[in-house]
Amino acid sequence: MSTPTSTLERTTDTDQVRHRRDPIEKTYLAMLIPAFVLFTALLMVPFLTGLFYTFTNFKGYGEWRWIGLSNYTSLLKDNVIWQSYAFTFTYALVATVLINVIALALALFLNEKIKGQTFWRGLFFLPNILPVLIVSYIFGYLFTNNLPELGEKLGIEVLSTSLLANEKYAWLAIVLVGVWQAVAYNTIIYLSGLQTIDDSVYEASAIDGASSWNRLLHITLPLIIPFMGINMVLSFKGSLGVFDQIVALTGGGPGTSTQSISFLIFKNGFQGGEYAYQTANGIIYFLIVVLISVAQLRFFQSQERL
Repeated sequence: MSTPTSTLERTTDTDQVRHRRDPIEKTYLAMLIPAFVLFTALLMVPFLTGLFYTFTNFKGYGEWRWIGLSNYTSLLKDNVIWQSYAFTFTYALVATVLINVIALALALFLNEKIKGQTFWRGLFFLPNILPVLIVSYIFGYLFTNNLPELGEKLGIEVLSTSLLANEKYAWLAIVLVGVWQAVAYNTIIYLSGLQTIDDSVYEASAIDGASSWNRLLHITLPLIIPFMGINMVLSFKGSLGVFDQIVALTGGGPGTSTQSISFLIFKNGFQGGEYAYQTANGIIYFLIVVLISVAQLRFFQSQERL
């Protein structure tokens, strides 16, 4: 006579066998296969092809030969490459800090019960939907014509000439344009984070006599750390890829003072006959960005557990 336990075991075993034999539903395959094919064709094939060419002297046209790791070793000795990395990371650090500070301040303002709240939210998001190149060309005109006139009237020597022609300060003009346009998207993320905080938390802190500054430091910021982490990763990653603003404002000049990594890869890789060399630069750059993004995510995840 079988016991209830043995009957249950046989039933479970039968269900497991039947589950293993069930064919994969056609709907899953219909969604999975096209996505896999597109991913492989549009991403993996070009990536692996480019990776292969980094071990050659391919110029983007004509014949090529295998040169092993020569491209990678040459990158370490190239002063232009090092200068582009220095500019890119300096820009990214400054821009990321400014973007998140300004975006958080705007989000705190837009989260308050103010008159015309919807209008102000739409107005502050407007820069995000404007084309980057057009915005950059407009700012370029202002930096070249209007700002020098204002600088002369105010007697400010630095502003009396175009910032874009100043090797020392041209990067600040690029930062200004990049931050102005990027703040809007980060503001929306911070605003969504602020709206997840229950009003009762603030009411309780007000009863306990907490000041606005203490509420910001000890309630608001700890509760929006996940959103802060997302913003920091996205803004830093986006700033590392600065390209359009440089094309429209400085073209990498004066000299090579504002050449970002992505701009250098495009300019010398596609126009300067350094396809394989700059592709190797792109591979290293890709790995650096991935490592930094993973480190940022792990840091903010650790802060969430505190």
